Amino acid sequence: MNIGKLYIVSAPSGAGKSSLIKSVLNSKYLGDIESSVSYTTRKIRFNEINGEHYFFITKDEFIKMINNNEFLEYACVFGEYYGTSKKTIRKKILRGTDLFLNIDWQGAKQIKEIFFSAITIFILPP
Repeated sequence: MNIGKLYIVSAPSGAGKSSLIKSVLNSKYLGDIESSVSYTTRKIRFNEINGEHYFFITKDEFIKMINNNEFLEYACVFGEYYGTSKKTIRKKILRGTDLFLNIDWQGAKQIKEIFFSAITIFILPP
């Protein structure tokens, strides 16, 4: 069975990590590769779709997920929570899907401690 690879893409805000990931995902030469969808407590923006850009949940729901140890990593940024689901990542990796995670350096560090084979990519701003 083929195990998927985990790519962690980190960068300061506005450095272009989302654009880079989108470009890679649109490549017709790659196999089964996806971008992970994180959970957040921030409000949905007008151009975002729940379940595509993020899973938008309440702070109470997020805290419950923390208490149930459901996150591979999570952080509170400017009063809003962001996190990556353990279950989703493991399921897709075991299915053979390569995954991109678009997260901050703190989350990258947390994940690298668990997934030693994760490939980390840090994008510097222009």
